[in-house]
Amino acid sequence: MSRPIFASISTAALKHNLKQARHYAPQAKIMAVVKANAYGHGLLAAASALAEVDGFGVVELDEAIALREAGIRQTILLLSGFFSAAELLLISEYRLSIVIHCQEQLESFLCSGLPVRTDVFLKMNTGMNRLGFAPSEFLAAAQRLLDSGQAGNITFMTHFACAEEPGGINEAATLFFKTIGDKNFNKSLANSAALIRYPETHCDWVRPGIILYGASPFQEESAAQLGLLPVMSLQSEIIAIQNVLAGEAVGYGKSFTAEKPMRIGVVACGYADGYPRHAPSGTPIAVDSQRTSTVGRVAMDMLCVDLTGLPSAGIGSRVTLWGEHISVDEVARAASTVSYELLCALARRVKVMVT
Repeated sequence: MSRPIFASISTAALKHNLKQARHYAPQAKIMAVVKANAYGHGLLAAASALAEVDGFGVVELDEAIALREAGIRQTILLLSGFFSAAELLLISEYRLSIVIHCQEQLESFLCSGLPVRTDVFLKMNTGMNRLGFAPSEFLAAAQRLLDSGQAGNITFMTHFACAEEPGGINEAATLFFKTIGDKNFNKSLANSAALIRYPETHCDWVRPGIILYGASPFQEESAAQLGLLPVMSLQSEIIAIQNVLAGEAVGYGKSFTAEKPMRIGVVACGYADGYPRHAPSGTPIAVDSQRTSTVGRVAMDMLCVDLTGLPSAGIGSRVTLWGEHISVDEVARAASTVSYELLCALARRVKVMVT
Protein backbone atom coordinates (compact mmCIF):
# COMPACT_ATOMS: atom_id res chain seq x y z
CA MET A 1 0.00 0.00 0.00
CA SER A 2 1.28 3.45 -0.86
CA ARG A 3 0.80 6.57 1.23
CA PRO A 4 -2.67 8.05 0.75
CA ILE A 5 -1.54 11.49 -0.36
CA PHE A 6 -2.33 12.57 -3.93
CA ALA A 7 -2.95 15.68 -6.02
CA SER A 8 -5.98 15.93 -8.27
CA ILE A 9 -5.77 18.22 -11.31
CA SER A 10 -9.10 19.41 -12.75
CA THR A 11 -8.98 20.10 -16.47
CA ALA A 12 -12.54 21.46 -16.23
CA ALA A 13 -11.32 24.09 -13.77
CA LEU A 14 -8.43 25.01 -16.10
CA LYS A 15 -10.87 25.52 -18.95
CA HIS A 16 -13.16 27.58 -16.71
CA ASN A 17 -10.27 29.82 -15.63
CA LEU A 18 -9.19 30.31 -19.23
CA LYS A 19 -12.73 31.43 -19.99
CA GLN A 20 -12.44 33.96 -17.15
CA ALA A 21 -9.15 35.24 -18.56
CA ARG A 22 -10.83 35.76 -21.92
CA HIS A 23 -13.67 37.57 -20.16
CA TYR A 24 -11.20 40.09 -18.74
CA ALA A 25 -9.31 40.54 -22.03
CA PRO A 26 -11.70 39.57 -24.83
CA GLN A 27 -9.76 41.21 -27.68
CA ALA A 28 -6.23 40.09 -26.84
CA LYS A 29 -4.40 36.93 -27.78
CA ILE A 30 -3.82 34.61 -24.84
CA MET A 31 -0.28 33.43 -24.07
CA ALA A 32 -0.85 30.77 -21.39
CA VAL A 33 2.15 30.63 -19.10
CA VAL A 34 2.93 26.95 -18.47
CA LYS A 35 6.52 27.28 -17.24
CA ALA A 36 7.77 25.20 -14.31
CA ASN A 37 5.73 22.17 -15.38
CA ALA A 38 2.63 24.37 -15.60
CA TYR A 39 3.16 25.69 -12.08
CA GLY A 40 3.36 22.11 -10.84
CA HIS A 41 0.16 20.97 -12.57
CA GLY A 42 1.75 18.93 -15.37
CA LEU A 43 2.89 20.53 -18.62
CA LEU A 44 1.16 18.33 -21.16
CA ALA A 45 -2.05 17.90 -19.17
CA ALA A 46 -2.35 21.65 -18.75
CA ALA A 47 -1.53 22.39 -22.39
CA SER A 48 -4.13 19.88 -23.52
CA ALA A 49 -6.80 21.51 -21.36
CA LEU A 50 -5.73 24.96 -22.60
CA ALA A 51 -5.63 23.93 -26.24
CA GLU A 52 -7.75 26.91 -27.34
CA VAL A 53 -5.14 29.53 -26.42
CA ASP A 54 -3.08 31.40 -28.98
CA GLY A 55 0.28 30.55 -27.47
CA PHE A 56 2.20 29.04 -24.57
CA GLY A 57 5.00 30.54 -22.50
CA VAL A 58 7.77 28.40 -21.01
CA VAL A 59 11.32 28.92 -19.75
CA GLU A 60 13.02 25.60 -20.46
CA LEU A 61 13.84 24.61 -24.03
CA ASP A 62 13.00 21.01 -23.15
CA GLU A 63 9.47 22.07 -22.19
CA ALA A 64 9.04 23.93 -25.47
CA ILE A 65 10.20 20.91 -27.45
CA ALA A 66 7.89 18.62 -25.45
CA LEU A 67 4.94 20.82 -26.38
CA ARG A 68 5.86 20.75 -30.08
CA GLU A 69 6.35 17.00 -30.06
CA ALA A 70 2.95 16.63 -28.38
CA GLY A 71 1.37 18.29 -31.39
CA ILE A 72 1.09 21.90 -30.18
CA ARG A 73 1.09 24.15 -33.24
CA GLN A 74 0.48 27.53 -31.61
CA THR A 75 3.18 30.04 -30.73
CA ILE A 76 5.55 28.67 -28.08
CA LEU A 77 7.57 31.44 -26.45
CA LEU A 78 10.79 30.98 -24.49
CA LEU A 79 10.18 33.64 -21.84
CA SER A 80 13.84 34.07 -20.92
CA GLY A 81 15.03 33.55 -24.47
CA PHE A 82 17.97 31.23 -25.08
CA PHE A 83 20.79 30.55 -22.63
CA SER A 84 23.45 29.68 -25.18
CA ALA A 85 23.91 30.17 -28.91
CA ALA A 86 23.95 26.38 -29.29
CA GLU A 87 20.20 26.33 -28.56
CA LEU A 88 19.33 28.46 -31.56
CA LEU A 89 19.38 25.62 -34.10
CA LEU A 90 16.85 23.66 -32.03
CA ILE A 91 14.78 26.81 -31.60
CA SER A 92 14.73 27.21 -35.36
CA GLU A 93 14.06 23.53 -36.02
CA TYR A 94 11.03 23.51 -33.71
CA ARG A 95 9.80 26.91 -34.91
CA LEU A 96 9.87 28.41 -31.43
CA SER A 97 9.60 32.10 -30.55
CA ILE A 98 12.16 33.77 -28.32
CA VAL A 99 12.45 36.68 -25.97
CA ILE A 100 15.57 38.76 -26.55
CA HIS A 101 16.35 40.84 -23.48
CA CYS A 102 20.04 41.88 -23.67
CA GLN A 103 22.77 42.87 -26.09
CA GLU A 104 24.56 39.53 -25.77
CA GLN A 105 21.46 37.62 -26.85
CA LEU A 106 20.90 40.06 -29.69
CA GLU A 107 24.45 39.63 -30.98
CA SER A 108 24.23 35.83 -30.79
CA PHE A 109 20.93 35.84 -32.66
CA LEU A 110 22.15 38.20 -35.37
CA CYS A 111 25.28 36.09 -35.92
CA SER A 112 23.43 32.76 -35.96
CA GLY A 113 22.54 32.58 -39.65
CA LEU A 114 19.41 30.54 -38.91
CA PRO A 115 17.75 28.98 -41.96
CA VAL A 116 14.30 30.43 -41.21
CA ARG A 117 13.07 33.62 -39.62
CA THR A 118 12.35 33.44 -35.90
CA ASP A 119 9.61 35.40 -34.15
CA VAL A 120 11.06 37.64 -31.46
CA PHE A 121 9.57 39.29 -28.38
CA LEU A 122 11.93 42.17 -27.62
CA LYS A 123 11.87 42.97 -23.92
CA MET A 124 12.18 46.39 -22.30
CA ASN A 125 13.22 46.90 -18.69
CA THR A 126 10.64 49.33 -17.28
CA GLY A 127 11.72 49.20 -13.65
CA MET A 128 11.89 45.62 -12.44
CA ASN A 129 15.63 45.57 -13.27
CA ARG A 130 15.75 41.86 -14.03
CA LEU A 131 15.61 41.27 -17.77
CA GLY A 132 15.22 43.73 -20.59
CA PHE A 133 16.93 46.45 -22.61
CA ALA A 134 17.14 49.87 -21.04
CA PRO A 135 14.58 52.18 -22.68
CA SER A 136 17.45 54.24 -24.13
CA GLU A 137 18.75 51.13 -25.96
CA PHE A 138 15.43 49.56 -26.90
CA LEU A 139 14.57 51.11 -30.26
CA ALA A 140 18.11 50.69 -31.55
CA ALA A 141 17.87 46.98 -30.74
CA ALA A 142 14.55 46.80 -32.55
CA GLN A 143 16.03 48.48 -35.61
CA ARG A 144 18.90 46.03 -35.70
CA LEU A 145 16.43 43.16 -35.65
CA LEU A 146 14.49 44.71 -38.51
CA ASP A 147 17.59 45.40 -40.58
CA SER A 148 18.94 41.87 -40.10
CA GLY A 149 16.08 40.16 -41.91
CA GLN A 150 16.43 37.25 -39.46
CA ALA A 151 13.43 38.10 -37.28
CA GLY A 152 9.93 37.15 -38.27
CA ASN A 153 7.21 38.90 -36.30
CA ILE A 154 8.58 41.30 -33.69
CA THR A 155 6.59 41.98 -30.54
CA PHE A 156 7.52 44.63 -27.97
CA MET A 157 7.12 43.41 -24.41
CA THR A 158 7.76 44.28 -20.78
CA HIS A 159 6.98 42.77 -17.38
CA PHE A 160 5.50 44.64 -14.43
CA ALA A 161 7.07 44.54 -10.98
CA CYS A 162 3.98 45.72 -9.05
CA ALA A 163 0.89 44.95 -11.15
CA GLU A 164 -0.92 43.52 -8.13
CA GLU A 165 -0.78 46.92 -6.35
CA PRO A 166 -3.17 49.85 -6.93
CA GLY A 167 -1.64 51.98 -9.66
CA GLY A 168 1.30 49.61 -9.73
CA ILE A 169 1.69 49.64 -13.51
CA ASN A 170 1.41 53.38 -14.08
CA GLU A 171 5.06 54.39 -14.12
CA ALA A 172 6.21 51.33 -16.06
CA ALA A 173 3.43 51.49 -18.65
CA THR A 174 4.01 55.21 -19.19
CA LEU A 175 7.72 54.59 -19.77
CA PHE A 176 6.99 51.72 -22.16
CA PHE A 177 4.54 53.63 -24.33
CA LYS A 178 6.62 56.81 -24.29
CA THR A 179 9.67 54.86 -25.43
CA ILE A 180 8.01 53.08 -28.35
CA GLY A 181 6.08 56.15 -29.47
CA ASP A 182 4.13 55.51 -32.65
CA LYS A 183 6.08 52.39 -33.66
CA ASN A 184 3.58 49.93 -35.07
CA PHE A 185 4.54 46.62 -33.47
CA ASN A 186 2.53 44.04 -31.58
CA LYS A 187 2.80 44.55 -27.84
CA SER A 188 2.68 42.27 -24.78
CA LEU A 189 2.54 43.79 -21.28
CA ALA A 190 -0.14 42.20 -19.11
CA ASN A 191 0.50 39.39 -16.62
CA SER A 192 -2.38 37.94 -14.58
CA ALA A 193 -2.79 40.97 -12.32
CA ALA A 194 -2.64 43.53 -15.11
CA LEU A 195 -4.96 41.43 -17.25
CA ILE A 196 -7.63 41.74 -14.55
CA ARG A 197 -7.09 45.32 -13.36
CA TYR A 198 -5.57 47.33 -16.20
CA PRO A 199 -7.30 46.91 -19.57
CA GLU A 200 -5.06 49.61 -21.05
CA THR A 201 -2.21 47.07 -20.88
CA HIS A 202 -3.99 44.30 -22.80
CA CYS A 203 -2.77 45.35 -26.26
CA ASP A 204 -2.08 42.35 -28.55
CA TRP A 205 -0.89 39.58 -26.20
CA VAL A 206 -1.73 38.95 -22.54
CA ARG A 207 0.21 36.44 -20.47
CA PRO A 208 -1.99 34.86 -17.77
CA GLY A 209 -0.21 32.54 -15.37
CA ILE A 210 -1.41 32.11 -11.79
CA ILE A 211 -5.08 32.85 -12.55
CA LEU A 212 -5.24 29.90 -14.94
CA TYR A 213 -4.49 27.63 -11.99
CA GLY A 214 -7.19 29.12 -9.78
CA ALA A 215 -5.17 31.34 -7.45
CA SER A 216 -5.36 35.09 -7.01
CA PRO A 217 -2.52 37.52 -7.75
CA PHE A 218 -3.98 39.90 -5.15
CA GLN A 219 -3.72 39.89 -1.36
CA GLU A 220 -7.09 41.56 -0.83
CA GLU A 221 -9.20 39.74 -3.43
CA SER A 222 -9.71 35.99 -3.39
CA ALA A 223 -9.72 33.65 -6.34
CA ALA A 224 -13.41 32.95 -5.72
CA GLN A 225 -14.17 36.68 -5.89
CA LEU A 226 -12.41 36.74 -9.26
CA GLY A 227 -14.58 33.87 -10.50
CA LEU A 228 -11.72 31.36 -10.51
CA LEU A 229 -11.81 27.67 -9.57
CA PRO A 230 -8.97 25.75 -7.89
CA VAL A 231 -7.26 23.43 -10.35
CA MET A 232 -5.05 21.49 -7.93
CA SER A 233 -6.47 19.74 -4.89
CA LEU A 234 -3.85 18.26 -2.54
CA GLN A 235 -5.43 15.54 -0.44
CA SER A 236 -4.46 12.90 2.09
CA GLU A 237 -5.93 11.03 5.07
CA ILE A 238 -5.82 10.88 8.85
CA ILE A 239 -3.49 7.98 9.72
CA ALA A 240 -3.47 8.22 13.53
CA ILE A 241 -5.31 9.88 16.43
CA GLN A 242 -3.80 11.23 19.66
CA ASN A 243 -5.77 12.43 22.68
CA VAL A 244 -3.68 15.21 24.23
CA LEU A 245 -4.15 16.56 27.74
CA ALA A 246 -3.89 20.20 28.75
CA GLY A 247 -0.24 21.10 29.12
CA GLU A 248 1.02 18.44 26.72
CA ALA A 249 2.94 19.36 23.57
CA VAL A 250 2.60 18.24 19.95
CA GLY A 251 5.35 17.65 17.39
CA TYR A 252 9.02 18.48 16.96
CA GLY A 253 10.39 21.10 19.28
CA LYS A 254 7.19 21.00 21.34
CA SER A 255 6.31 24.31 19.71
CA PHE A 256 2.59 23.82 20.42
CA THR A 257 1.23 23.18 23.89
CA ALA A 258 -2.43 22.33 24.42
CA GLU A 259 -4.31 24.71 26.69
CA LYS A 260 -7.14 22.19 27.07
CA PRO A 261 -7.74 18.53 26.23
CA MET A 262 -7.53 18.11 22.44
CA ARG A 263 -8.10 15.40 19.87
CA ILE A 264 -5.24 15.50 17.37
CA GLY A 265 -5.22 13.87 13.93
CA VAL A 266 -1.99 12.89 12.20
CA VAL A 267 -2.01 13.48 8.43
CA ALA A 268 0.16 11.70 5.85
CA CYS A 269 1.62 14.86 4.36
CA GLY A 270 4.77 16.82 5.10
CA TYR A 271 7.38 19.09 3.64
CA ALA A 272 8.81 16.26 1.52
CA ASP A 273 5.47 16.32 -0.31
CA GLY A 274 5.67 20.06 -0.93
CA TYR A 275 3.67 21.31 2.03
CA PRO A 276 5.46 24.33 3.56
CA ARG A 277 7.51 23.43 6.63
CA HIS A 278 7.16 26.97 7.92
CA ALA A 279 3.34 26.83 7.99
CA PRO A 280 2.53 27.67 11.63
CA SER A 281 -0.03 26.21 13.99
CA GLY A 282 -3.42 27.54 12.93
CA THR A 283 -2.89 27.15 9.18
CA PRO A 284 -6.30 26.33 7.65
CA ILE A 285 -6.98 22.76 6.55
CA ALA A 286 -10.12 20.68 5.92
CA VAL A 287 -11.06 17.26 7.27
CA ASP A 288 -14.09 15.54 5.74
CA SER A 289 -14.89 18.87 4.07
CA GLN A 290 -14.95 20.71 7.42
CA ARG A 291 -12.48 23.49 8.11
CA THR A 292 -10.07 23.19 11.00
CA SER A 293 -6.39 24.06 11.53
CA THR A 294 -2.93 22.57 11.82
CA VAL A 295 -1.18 22.00 15.14
CA GLY A 296 2.58 22.02 15.78
CA ARG A 297 5.46 21.86 13.32
CA VAL A 298 5.18 20.31 9.88
CA ALA A 299 7.46 17.28 9.64
CA MET A 300 8.95 15.58 6.59
CA ASP A 301 6.14 13.06 6.16
CA MET A 302 3.42 14.16 8.59
CA LEU A 303 1.57 17.08 10.07
CA CYS A 304 -1.07 17.33 12.78
CA VAL A 305 -4.57 18.81 12.79
CA ASP A 306 -7.06 19.76 15.46
CA LEU A 307 -9.98 17.32 15.48
CA THR A 308 -11.40 18.47 18.81
CA GLY A 309 -14.50 19.95 17.19
CA LEU A 310 -14.87 17.15 14.63
CA PRO A 311 -16.02 14.11 16.62
CA SER A 312 -16.97 12.10 13.53
CA ALA A 313 -13.48 12.39 12.01
CA GLY A 314 -11.17 9.45 12.46
CA ILE A 315 -8.52 7.31 10.83
CA GLY A 316 -9.14 7.29 7.10
CA SER A 317 -10.93 10.66 7.07
CA ARG A 318 -10.18 12.65 3.93
CA VAL A 319 -7.95 15.69 4.43
CA THR A 320 -7.72 18.58 1.98
CA LEU A 321 -4.46 20.50 2.31
CA TRP A 322 -5.59 22.94 -0.38
CA GLY A 323 -8.19 22.88 -3.11
CA GLU A 324 -11.92 22.79 -2.45
CA HIS A 325 -12.84 24.34 0.95
CA ILE A 326 -9.24 25.56 1.50
CA SER A 327 -7.69 27.85 -1.09
CA VAL A 328 -3.98 27.58 -1.78
CA ASP A 329 -3.82 31.34 -1.25
CA GLU A 330 -4.99 30.92 2.37
CA VAL A 331 -2.30 28.36 3.07
CA ALA A 332 0.31 30.55 1.41
CA ARG A 333 -0.64 33.59 3.47
CA ALA A 334 -0.50 31.58 6.69
CA ALA A 335 2.98 30.36 5.71
CA SER A 336 4.16 33.87 4.70
CA THR A 337 4.69 32.86 1.08
CA VAL A 338 2.78 32.91 -2.21
CA SER A 339 0.58 30.34 -3.90
CA TYR A 340 3.04 30.14 -6.82
CA GLU A 341 5.66 28.58 -4.54
CA LEU A 342 3.31 26.01 -3.03
CA LEU A 343 1.97 24.85 -6.39
CA CYS A 344 5.42 24.64 -7.96
CA ALA A 345 6.82 22.78 -4.94
CA LEU A 346 4.58 19.71 -5.29
CA ALA A 347 6.98 16.81 -4.84
CA ARG A 348 7.55 14.05 -7.37
CA ARG A 349 6.57 11.41 -4.83
CA VAL A 350 2.99 12.75 -4.75
CA LYS A 351 0.71 10.85 -7.10
CA VAL A 352 -1.04 13.14 -9.58
CA MET A 353 -4.49 12.32 -10.98
CA VAL A 354 -5.81 14.31 -13.94
CA THR A 355 -9.58 14.47 -14.16
